[in-house]
Amino acid sequence: MRENVPEDRRPASGNPLPPRLFNDSRYLGDYEAFFEARENNAVYAFLGLTAPPGSKEAEALAKQQA
Repeated sequence: MRENVPEDRRPASGNPLPPRLFNDSRYLGDYEAFFEARENNAVYAFLGLTAPPGSKEAEALAKQQA
């Protein structure tokens, strides 16, 4: 999995520090990116999932598309 971490997210030396989030072998981001997604009500999009109907994220997406 370490080889799937983008170059700009790798530390200058040593191994990337957890938590690193992956969906299969696709790198999703680190804690900071997850926290930002949570603050923006975009957790499902961050995880590569479809937001369930009635969720804040689905409502925000519907407003954007309207």
